[in-house]
Amino acid sequence: MATGKYSRVDGRKSSSYCSLATIVVFVIFCLVGIWMFMSSSIVPVKNSKFLSVETGNEVKQTLSKSDSKQFDDTSGDLSGAETREDGSGLSSKELGITNEDNLLDNLVVESNNEEKESQDSAEKNQEENHANESSDEKTESESGQKMVDEDDGKDRETNSRDRESNLETGEAENEGGEMKNKLHTESEESSGENGSESAESGKNYGVDGTADKLKHVGKEANLTEEKNGKNQDEHLELSADHNIVESKENNQASNEILPAGAQSEILTETTTQNGAWSTQAVESQNEKKSQQSSTSSKKNDHHWKLCKSTAGPDYIPCLDNWQVIRKLPSTMHYEHRERHCPDEAPTCLVPLPEGYKRSVKWPKSRDKIWYYNVPHTKLAEVKGHQNWVKVTGEYLTFPGGGTQFVNGALHYIDFIQESVPEIAWGKRTRVVLDVGCGVASFGGYLFERNVLAMSFAPKDEHEAQVQFALERGIPAILNVMGTKRLPFPSSVFDLVHCARCRRHILRHILGGKLLLELNRVLRPGGYFVWSATPVYRKGPEDVGIWQEMSWLTKSMCWELVVVKKDRLNNVGAAIYRKPTSNDCYNKRSRNAPPLCEESDDPNAAWDVPLQACMHKVPVDSTKRGSLWPAQWPERLEKPPYWLNSQVGVYGKAAQSDLTADYSHWKKVVSQSYLSGMGIDWSSVRNVIDMKAVYGGFAAALKDLKVWVMNVVPIDSPDTLPIIYERGLFGMYHDWCESFNTYPRTYDVVHADHLFSSIKKRCKLVAVIAEVDRILRPEGKLILRDNLETISEVESMAKSLQWEIRMIYSKDNEGLLCVRKTFWRPTEEEPIKSAIV
Repeated sequence: MATGKYSRVDGRKSSSYCSLATIVVFVIFCLVGIWMFMSSSIVPVKNSKFLSVETGNEVKQTLSKSDSKQFDDTSGDLSGAETREDGSGLSSKELGITNEDNLLDNLVVESNNEEKESQDSAEKNQEENHANESSDEKTESESGQKMVDEDDGKDRETNSRDRESNLETGEAENEGGEMKNKLHTESEESSGENGSESAESGKNYGVDGTADKLKHVGKEANLTEEKNGKNQDEHLELSADHNIVESKENNQASNEILPAGAQSEILTETTTQNGAWSTQAVESQNEKKSQQSSTSSKKNDHHWKLCKSTAGPDYIPCLDNWQVIRKLPSTMHYEHRERHCPDEAPTCLVPLPEGYKRSVKWPKSRDKIWYYNVPHTKLAEVKGHQNWVKVTGEYLTFPGGGTQFVNGALHYIDFIQESVPEIAWGKRTRVVLDVGCGVASFGGYLFERNVLAMSFAPKDEHEAQVQFALERGIPAILNVMGTKRLPFPSSVFDLVHCARCRRHILRHILGGKLLLELNRVLRPGGYFVWSATPVYRKGPEDVGIWQEMSWLTKSMCWELVVVKKDRLNNVGAAIYRKPTSNDCYNKRSRNAPPLCEESDDPNAAWDVPLQACMHKVPVDSTKRGSLWPAQWPERLEKPPYWLNSQVGVYGKAAQSDLTADYSHWKKVVSQSYLSGMGIDWSSVRNVIDMKAVYGGFAAALKDLKVWVMNVVPIDSPDTLPIIYERGLFGMYHDWCESFNTYPRTYDVVHADHLFSSIKKRCKLVAVIAEVDRILRPEGKLILRDNLETISEVESMAKSLQWEIRMIYSKDNEGLLCVRKTFWRPTEEEPIKSAIV
C-alpha cells in the first residue's frame, strides 16, 4: 500500500517534472530567438556601408549650410545621448535607445571616411561585441526587443533593411529629420578641430583640455577597431557615461560662458574655410599640434622675477636706458628724452608702489586719484598755485586748472570756440593734439564737448605729469618734440593746441623743424591754437619770439585768424589755419621753409628724423586730405571718400571691408564682450587695442565712457589714417619694444591676431611682460588668436597668477580673457641698463 501510494505519487511528480522541462525548453528557445533577433538589429554589418553613404550625403548638405554660418552661435546646441530626439519629439532615452547605441552611432559616423580595411575590422569586432552584449546585459536586450517589436510591423510594410538601419540610430519614426540635426551638431563639433570650452564646478578648461576632449572621440574609434569582447564593452560603457557627464557640463558651460564665445565671431585676415568633416590626416595633424602645444606650454612655464631699476615702479624700458643716455653726444635737442630701447626687451615684472589700490572710477578720477598710486608731490609743490595738482589727504586732487587756465579748463575751451566759432567742438573738430599737456586737464574736459585729445609730454623734470593724466583716465602718451617725427600719420588732427611751448619752438627757430612737424600732422584747413606769453605780453623776449613766430607762420602760409585775450584767466591765444591749397606755396618769394621732395613720404613716422620742409597739400578730390571729413558722429560710420579705389585688409573693396569690419565688431562687443566675459565696464576707462586695423573695436565701444588707444603695428597695413578719419585716434608702435607709457596705464588690453605674428620677430614672453607692465591690477587682457598662441599665452598667464576668465575655440581659432592680479614675484632681477 505504502509502496503503491508512493509509486503513484512519484509518477505524478515525473509527469509534472516533464511539463516543467517542456516549459523551460520553450523559454530557452524564446531567449535564443530574442538573442538572434537582437544581434541582427543593433548594428547590422550589412547596413553599415549604407549608413556611411547616407551619412556622407547628410554631411554634405549640412556643410553647405554651415559654410554660410561660419560664425553663428552653435555652443547652445546640445550633443550626445542627452539631446537627440526623433521627429515626434521623443528622446532617445524614452525610445529605449541605450548609451551604447548612441555612442556606436557616433563611432560609425566618425569612421565614415576611414579606409575599407579599418571598416571590415570594426565590423567583426562589433559582431563579437553584440554577442557579449546580449549575454551580459539581458535587461537592456529585452528593452531593446520591446522597442523593435513595436516597430516590427511597420518595418515589414516598408523596406526592412532601411528601417533596421534607422532603428540603430534612434530614428525609427522619422528617417531624415533627427539624423540631419545630429549630424549638424556633430559636424559643427568636429569642425572646431580642437573643441570648445567646457566648465566643471565653475572652473574653465584650457585649450589643451578642450583639444583632448575632441581627440577623445577619435581615440575611442581607434580602440574599437583594436579591442574586442568584454574589454570593448566596458570601454564603451565608460565612454558613454563620460560623454553624458561632459554633455551636461557643456550645457551648463554654454549657458554661463560659451554663448559669448561663440557669438564673438573669430575673424581672421584670411577667410578660407575648412570642411566640417574630419579626416584621418586632419586628426593626426591635430594630435601632433596638441603634443607640440603641450611641450610648448611646459617650456612657457616661466619663472618670473621683479625688475630692479632706478625708476622702480615707474620703469619704462625704452625711456630709462641710462647706458645709452649717458653716451649721447648731445642733449641739446632733447635726445635724452627720446626712445632708446635696450638690445633685449626685459622679461621681468615691474613692482607695484607700496600702498597701491584700485584706481578711482571715472568721472570722479578726473578730479582726484589715490596718492599712493602715483606717490609724487614735486609737481604739486611747483605747480600747485596754477591749480595743476594738490595733495589732499590720501588723494591727489586736480582743480581743473593749468598754466593758461588757472580758473578752469572748461572756460578756456569755450573761450577758444568763441574766438573762432568754425572750430565747432565735437562736430567739425573731433580729434585734437595737445602738445606739452601737463596733467592733461585740457584734454580731460574736452570730453564734455565730444572731443578726443591726444595729449603728450616728455618724461622730464615735471615729475609724473603724464602718469597723473593716465591715472585720472585721460588719454596721454610720453613723447618729446626732439629729433624724430611724432608717431602719427600726416594730416590727421583737426586741431593742434600748444600752451606755453615757446621754448620748444625756439629750439629749432632757425629751421622751424618743430612747427613744421606740427604742420605735417595738422589736417589741411585745421587750426593751430597757440596760447603763450609772446601772444599777450610785451617784454623784450616775448616781442622777439612773436616776431620770429609771425615770420615763420607766414612763410608756412598759415593764416592768422584771430588774436584774442581771455580776461578771466588773463591770457591770450593766437589761432592759425593751415591752407587747403598750394597757391600760397607757389607764390612765395622765397622757398623757405622749402617744400619736401616728392619722394618724401609724409606718413612715414616711425623713427624717422625731422625734416625742415613742408609737404604739399593734396588737391585731388580722390586723395586723403583734400576734403574735410563728415561731422561727428557721422564720420564714425561713413567710409572715407578716398577709399574708393583701394583694396581692404580682408580682400574686399576697402569701403565694403570697413563696413563689414564695423558690423563684425559691433556684434562681437554687444553679444560677447559686454556681457559674456564678466567685465564690469563701469570700472573700465583706459583701453588699448594693440592691433586696431580699422578701429572697429574702438568704434563699437563709442557709447561707453571709455577711450581707446588704437595702435597700428609697424609691420601691419597702415590703416591709421582711416582710424583718424573716423574720429578716433591712435599711434604707430613696434610691440617688440616697450610702449611709451607708464606702468599700470590700461584697464583693458585687446589683441586681435597680433601675438602669433609678433612672436616671429621677438620673444613672446617679453611681449607678455610688457602687457603686464601697462595693464593695471585687476585689468583684463582679451586675446584672439590661433590655438597654439592661445595655449602659450594661457600657460604664461597662469604662471603670472592671472585668473582665466574665459577661453573658447573654434576652427583652430581661440578667444581668451584673463584678469591680472596683484601678485608680484619676490626674487629680483637687476636691469643694468636701467640703473643710474
